Amino acid sequence: MKIIYFYQYFSTSNGSWGTRVHEFGREWVKAGHSVRVISSIYAKSDLHARHFIEQQWFDGVEVTVINVRVDNKQGILQRVFTFLAYAAVSSWYALTARYDVAIASSGPITVGIPGLIAKWLRGKTMVFEVRDLWPQGAIEMGLLRHPLLIRLAYRFERMCYAAADRIIALSPGMQQEIAAKAPGKPVFSVTNAANLDLFGTPCAVALPVYGLEYKSYALYAGNIGKVNHVEWMYEAAKQLQQAGSRIKIVFIGDGQLKAALQERARQDNLTHLVFIGLIPKQELVGFVQAALVSLTPLADKPVLATSSPNKFFESLAAGVPVIQTTNGWMKTFVETHQVGFTVSPQRPADLSDTLMSLERHPEICSEMGQRATAVAREAFDVRILAEQMLRYVLSDEKI
Repeated sequence: MKIIYFYQYFSTSNGSWGTRVHEFGREWVKAGHSVRVISSIYAKSDLHARHFIEQQWFDGVEVTVINVRVDNKQGILQRVFTFLAYAAVSSWYALTARYDVAIASSGPITVGIPGLIAKWLRGKTMVFEVRDLWPQGAIEMGLLRHPLLIRLAYRFERMCYAAADRIIALSPGMQQEIAAKAPGKPVFSVTNAANLDLFGTPCAVALPVYGLEYKSYALYAGNIGKVNHVEWMYEAAKQLQQAGSRIKIVFIGDGQLKAALQERARQDNLTHLVFIGLIPKQELVGFVQAALVSLTPLADKPVLATSSPNKFFESLAAGVPVIQTTNGWMKTFVETHQVGFTVSPQRPADLSDTLMSLERHPEICSEMGQRATAVAREAFDVRILAEQMLRYVLSDEKI
């Protein structure tokens, strides 16, 4: 079977971004299928191109690289331009490439355009993969405000759901939301995966270089922006320092608020907040494994309670408990399996108090870490989820 995957953020573990599409595609190639990904260049990925269009190969997965750069630091108009440019060029491949099944992976939801072309003009099977609920997320975060644009965005969302033969959601929460919007459509949940081969293999890291000790820090790896409660973590780090705790909070990544926070930490002489820049995922492994806990904070918005953050699954694979802030499926999961904690994102003291309690009782993290590894192996192994999604993608059922 020939599968074409429209996904704008392709990366391997040499990059600093999620590797789901690479890992799933690699498994599908092993199963005898042909996989071609149409991607642009994301600032946190490891893709590079010298020409406007380049063909590259990664573990048997063919990647058509459209040399249009996407970066979270870009202004809204520039990002919209990059999304539309990618949609326009990828639509050419939807019209001309040889394939049997088209997967359109949103967001941005403009990736639905080549998916619709594959369905409507080529009569191909269309699978719509939802990584973020859009436009709901953009509206709740205040990024989309004009009433006309909101109506048009919701109409396009309904078109994508209506045209899709199958819909893949990246979390049970998303699955429930979409099923309510698209009654009668087959909607499946296939979360991000835990790469046990990568995060489950011991990896050394030179912690003293960064002023860190083994199991003496809480790790946040991701975008340093408003949606991730960086202010909450900043204040918690101040409280840890004032209390004389040895526990620090470590930021690995980049984002819109990083420079301002670094300057503020310098002025406050805040040594309990450590900044490490973007690093390849292969290097990230050691930092995750050596952390006391992993932080996956998200803004207090209903849509974000459905999120499926990579760091959540990577932490479980590494045997590290998770502290998260939502009231959605992750809260239920960590409580059911006893692999982490849910704390209030409104009170930094809840985070600092939890960390200082774990400092006094490290055996709690050790026990949770063992359960985390077990549940990652059972429920989120990349091979299991890749096979599961392939089964849905290649189902004979067609709408």
